[in-house]
Amino acid sequence: MSKITAAITAVGGYVPEYVLTNKILETMVDTNDEWITTRTGIKERRILKEEGKGTSFLAIKAAQDLLQKSNTDPKDIDLVIMATATPDMPVAATGVYVATEIGAVNAFSFDLIAACSSFLYGMSTAARYIESGKYKKVLLIGADKMSSIIDYEDRTTCIIFGDGGGAVLFEPNEDGLGVQDEILRSDGIGRQSLKIDAGGSILPPSAQTVASKQHYVFQDGKTVFKFAVSNMADVSEKIMMRNGLTGNDVNWLVPHQANRRIIDATAKRMDLPEDKVMVNIQKYGNTTSATLPLCLVDYENKLKKGDNLVFASFGGGFTWGAVYVKWAYNSN
Repeated sequence: MSKITAAITAVGGYVPEYVLTNKILETMVDTNDEWITTRTGIKERRILKEEGKGTSFLAIKAAQDLLQKSNTDPKDIDLVIMATATPDMPVAATGVYVATEIGAVNAFSFDLIAACSSFLYGMSTAARYIESGKYKKVLLIGADKMSSIIDYEDRTTCIIFGDGGGAVLFEPNEDGLGVQDEILRSDGIGRQSLKIDAGGSILPPSAQTVASKQHYVFQDGKTVFKFAVSNMADVSEKIMMRNGLTGNDVNWLVPHQANRRIIDATAKRMDLPEDKVMVNIQKYGNTTSATLPLCLVDYENKLKKGDNLVFASFGGGFTWGAVYVKWAYNSN
């Protein structure tokens, strides 16, 4: 019997209609289009503005897009993994609600939270369930409503983040396609560099924490950038070396869309030209857990069966890693 691998067989995505451009941000904080573009590569980002709609709305829309495009019956899904840093609410898992709303009535579900590496870690988790032989269809969704935790008077963070959702379906493969290898890492040294101070068990919500704006994201930009550049590039290079891959062998780098300079540094270390790197940060900004699947959605029609893809991410905590995947289908 051939070895079972976990292959991506379908993708779907969703971004809100409202576009927050750099020009609009110029009217909100002390910044300008040239400064933002030069330092981040971001021109605009999408924002979910409707009241009463959270991360689950983005996730449901992305999942429904996948189900429709792939003609998948949601009743056949065994597991829904919800990768997010912005769950709808504490305690009640967002993924459980999403699974119910999309009609995945035979699936179990849970949330996976690892900041911007949530989706990457989710890929590893989904692969293990498929490789066990017990599960046939695992839906991995990455979605975040980052606008819900951003202070739009803080120019260090409000220029970076956007809202969005993406989904991928994993199924068993016996032809050697799908997830091949992974290198996943974490280091608690980053705990203070990218965080939200209040709302957790250490500092529960209070009138004081709200007044002090302690429920918004804080980022020590220089420290995060330094660690992200070195670590994301390191694991991407290592996974290539471990699998005997050169820049010529890799068809696509699928990088977390946090900063264009981080993406370029990773591609350079891998010896990849610009036309082998998936980039949509200019349109969406950093959508956290949604960046990797949204890249797949935007580039799906360029992917060919057997293509070598290296996924790479870096997030708060710190969390980071790389996953090597052989693409399993032709979209055209």
